[in-house]
Amino acid sequence: MTARQNKGMAAFVADCLRWSLAGGIIFKIYLASLLVVMGAGAVAYGKQFQEGLILTGMSNIVSWGLYISNFTFFVGVAAAAVMLILPAYVYKDKDLHEVVIIGECVAVGALVMCLMFITVDMGGPLKVWHMIPGIGLFNWPSSILTWDVLVLNGYLALNTLVPLYILYCNYHNRAPVGWKYRPFVFLSIFWAVSIHMITAFLYQGLPARPFWNNPLLGPRFLASAFAAGPAVIMMVLIAIKEWTPYPLDDKIFLKLKRIIVVAAVINLVMLFSEVFKEFYTFTHHSLSAQYLFFGLEGHTSLVPWIWTAITLNIFGTLLFAFDPSKGRSWYLMIAAICLFTGIWIEKGFGLIIPGFVPSPMGEVVDYTPTSNEILITLGVLATGALVVTILIKPALQILLNYKNSTVRRSDR
Repeated sequence: MTARQNKGMAAFVADCLRWSLAGGIIFKIYLASLLVVMGAGAVAYGKQFQEGLILTGMSNIVSWGLYISNFTFFVGVAAAAVMLILPAYVYKDKDLHEVVIIGECVAVGALVMCLMFITVDMGGPLKVWHMIPGIGLFNWPSSILTWDVLVLNGYLALNTLVPLYILYCNYHNRAPVGWKYRPFVFLSIFWAVSIHMITAFLYQGLPARPFWNNPLLGPRFLASAFAAGPAVIMMVLIAIKEWTPYPLDDKIFLKLKRIIVVAAVINLVMLFSEVFKEFYTFTHHSLSAQYLFFGLEGHTSLVPWIWTAITLNIFGTLLFAFDPSKGRSWYLMIAAICLFTGIWIEKGFGLIIPGFVPSPMGEVVDYTPTSNEILITLGVLATGALVVTILIKPALQILLNYKNSTVRRSDR
């Protein structure tokens, strides 16, 4: 890299940092709130690092809990960026092309959270080396978990480097060179599907857990991800529309709403199919589903959660499908929150915990996350929100400056 390029990169980084932190009093309160939550999570994690996973509600029966539940969900949020990339680059949709980088920023934040959830679930960062293919102790290459590590980090690299190149070019008022980044854009489409399918294979490949041995698990992972992920992106776009000068056409929200409705309906149909299979021909393999939906041997801790999730899923889908407000921001925000929350519960607690209950020995043990677990989880979520914020703010400024400079050049 030449001295001139070094100087250009230094200016790019300095301006990005400045734009990331610039804002009014409300924005600074928001950042301070995130830092406080992150600090509380760091203190809680320090206790867990010192005393071990005994501080969590997990046990030798339910060995995955709140951390892995959130990991599974946010892998789907990360994969959802493809629902903007596909129409923008394959079908040349100019409206969605305007917000592709925003979707990729959300994906980066989600992937950062995924990797952090894996780290805290392992007990500490000193054990992360075990997950490196060729170095760790996995049965490489047959271990699905090792493949999951590869696709997650690969997708993180794609969603970081491609937008970085585009924004760097726009920062210097020039268009990016297509052959330098478009192949990686199309690769990311395949990669987005891979990260969620391989996560599904992690569960499907465990023969002692019949609740997960479902051929629909992988496709339903994708359907729920392509509903919840765009719902998150919708919330981010609404915040951008209401709080920033960046122009967003109403067509973007209409098209995103259609994507959400189709994916949410498919997700509900698959959910109904799974429930029918479990209860129409009830066997001992259906006990996990009974524990989830109706309780088992007096253990009903998940029953209110799953029915709340299904209600929110249906309600959120109906709100998006039948929109009397004609795309009002407040209405779309309510619909997105409902759908996001419903899928978060159903794909988290509703998927992970019942897979362990009852155990292969028939033991029924309830799982309740401890306050320490909740604080660590909130700290990770706050970190993800901070990452998304500090990525989107300079991205919007660069895109806006480039758009204005392009308009001025065309007017000459």
